[in-house]
Amino acid sequence: MSEKNARHLVKRLLDVIESDILPLTTAGVAAGNKIFGAALLHKNDLSTLLAETNNELENPLWHGEMHTLKRYYEMPASERPEPKDLIFLTTHEPCSLCLSAITWTGFDNFYYFFSHEDSRDAFSIPHDLKILKAVFNVEPGQYQKENEFWTSHSIRKLASEHCTGEHSCSDQVNRISQRYSQLSDGYQSNKDNNGIPLN
Repeated sequence: MSEKNARHLVKRLLDVIESDILPLTTAGVAAGNKIFGAALLHKNDLSTLLAETNNELENPLWHGEMHTLKRYYEMPASERPEPKDLIFLTTHEPCSLCLSAITWTGFDNFYYFFSHEDSRDAFSIPHDLKILKAVFNVEPGQYQKENEFWTSHSIRKLASEHCTGEHSCSDQVNRISQRYSQLSDGYQSNKDNNGIPLN
């Protein structure tokens, strides 16, 4: 991928988080859900097919990625692009449940904004890393980020590599980070009342 195309991709992913996912997540957190969201984009033109957010109040399996996949498979087959033709965008590095779902549904990629460590340290949601260690004996950051099924990409790492100088997107990265910090504060202050098993 050329430098120009990589920069365009990063900026588009940031725009989708800010414009498509964050409004849904803001409403979801106000209802009592967690802060995780996801979207599917067409690879050919980077247009948004679908954006969703966490809906664990309805079902504890409806993480941001899982709820997105649920909605994706509710689309009529004739209108549903093949996974190989889509980019899977997620606000936070997927947990073991969502990693498996992305694999089983045939996506060959995902791009995430916040890491597992961010979920634990910045958002006080440590379950991803705890489950990977307790169930799979995988240390933080040690799952295979490139394998025969998919390749994962850190959006913030790509931004630091491709959006520099006059093309910097640091203001948008910071704005998104601050917004999620605010949403996290709201979630944490009310989570004891939401009934989600791993809140």
